[in-house]
Order: sequence, then C-alpha cells, then structure tokens
Amino acid sequence: MPFSDRNLEDMRQEIARFADERDWQQFHSPRNLLLALISEVGEAAEIVRWQGDRDPVVPPEKHSDWSDELADVMILLIRLADRSGVDLTAALARKLEKARAKYPVERFRGSNRKYDES
Repeated sequence: MPFSDRNLEDMRQEIARFADERDWQQFHSPRNLLLALISEVGEAAEIVRWQGDRDPVVPPEKHSDWSDELADVMILLIRLADRSGVDLTAALARKLEKARAKYPVERFRGSNRKYDES
C-alpha cells in the first residue's frame, strides 16, 4: 500500500512542535522515548498475538487499533531519532546499503537464513 505524500522532516517538525507546545521535552530523554517505543510495539503485538500466519493477520475489527499503534510507534521512533541526534532518513539509506551488501539477491532471494549461515 503506498503511503500518502509526506516527508520525515515535516513529521519530525510537527512532532517536536506538538511536544514543545505541551512542555514535554523535559520527559523526552532518549531512554524514556525508547522505553515508550518498546511499550507501543508491545501494544501492537497484542493485537496480532495468537493470530498465527493466517490472512489477514490483523482482524478487520482491530484494523483501526492496529493503525493507531503503528502510528504511535512511528511518532516515538521519529521523536527518539530527533532527541538523540540521528538523521533517520540518512540512517535508513546507510542501513539499506549495508543490508544490500550483506544479503546479495543472488544468494538470498527467497531465503530466510542469516548472512553468516551457509
């Protein structure tokens, strides 16, 4: 599914503004944000726990909750990157380049093995 046209920098600014308006920067240490992010990932996991690999994994009646939890994860990830001085867009590009080198298509297409497994 394609995403709507919005860039990470715009989102970073909006999230920072949201936090600043509420004077929340005092609570947004990288540690606190990381722990909040982990909690939100857990809430997302709760929605699909025990669903198995059937399709759809997210029950239709839970799709709105699923969407909200993924948005919470994204908000916290962007805020964590911002507060810890990580350019998330640049980090993503670097990480994909490393992954391409580690997992060349000709060796890993259709495989779920790790790069260090034969």
